[in-house]
Amino acid sequence: MDQMVINAKTRKETGKKAAKQLRAAGHIPAIMYNAKGVSTMLDIDEAEFNKVWRSITPTTLITLNVDGKNGDAFIKDTEYNIRDDRVLHADFFEPAADELITVKMKVRFSGTPAGVLKGGFMVTHTPEVVIKAAPKKLPARLLVDVSKVNIGEVFCVKDLELDKAISVLTSADTPLMSISPAR
Repeated sequence: MDQMVINAKTRKETGKKAAKQLRAAGHIPAIMYNAKGVSTMLDIDEAEFNKVWRSITPTTLITLNVDGKNGDAFIKDTEYNIRDDRVLHADFFEPAADELITVKMKVRFSGTPAGVLKGGFMVTHTPEVVIKAAPKKLPARLLVDVSKVNIGEVFCVKDLELDKAISVLTSADTPLMSISPAR
């Protein structure tokens, strides 16, 4: 997937009045925190933000171009108005490049298990795992191919095929899914 870019400008004005003026002009007030906890107030284009925001996951690293200076960041939180279908505010986090990040990720299964084709039932056990990696090495999704799992077999955390730069903190023997026989 291409690296997604959001252009932003630093802003000085704060408060409800300034936020309303930004939103009326088609912009979103935002804030960016770095790894040291220093914050920078931002002004971002609403259409540009929505295009990126609606197509990423929480672990997708985007390029945040602030006043012409590029940096990698995560969209950590958004304030969303469901009535207007608009984002009211966004929070970004710019991690240190050498820092390892720990995240919980949902495990998504793809493929039809061989045991299901033979009449078994797929049983999911643990929906998510905890992983630790550098920001650029975090996967956008944990998609697991379970098409080779047969009746009576268990797919565990140790069976995940991940990049060597990613360490899994969840116990290796934790079952993710299994195929039980038909009764």
